[in-house]
Amino acid sequence: MRLTAAVLPLMLALAASPASAFISQNGLVVQPEGPDSFFVPWRGRGGPSDFWCAAGDYAIRSLHLNPTQLIYRASEPPRRAGEGIRFTLKPEAAASSTGLAVLGATGAGITAGHAQALCEFRRKTRERQR
Repeated sequence: MRLTAAVLPLMLALAASPASAFISQNGLVVQPEGPDSFFVPWRGRGGPSDFWCAAGDYAIRSLHLNPTQLIYRASEPPRRAGEGIRFTLKPEAAASSTGLAVLGATGAGITAGHAQALCEFRRKTRERQR
């Protein structure tokens, strides 16, 4: 049986992930670190929007947060090569910025819905490149 190009990376990510990890719709792993924080390790994809996509997807689909809930980047940008990004629900634990170019945004937080919407933006961009 042949595995499609979309299924194989997901199966590999699942096999290499801890049992409590969440696999986001863009294939990145999200590891819970407590009730208010989680970590997205580097897995070969690197843009800040990829990490935020995974964080927003986790916040909405796994934590069942309202899309208007703010989530914050806890790891200070810029992210170095090979490093992941830590996120938090606590504004007092936030870094100085999101690491994204977001018009009108201040601080290190965006809504879970905005973060999850980055998944759709990335998917449409990849489709246009084909």
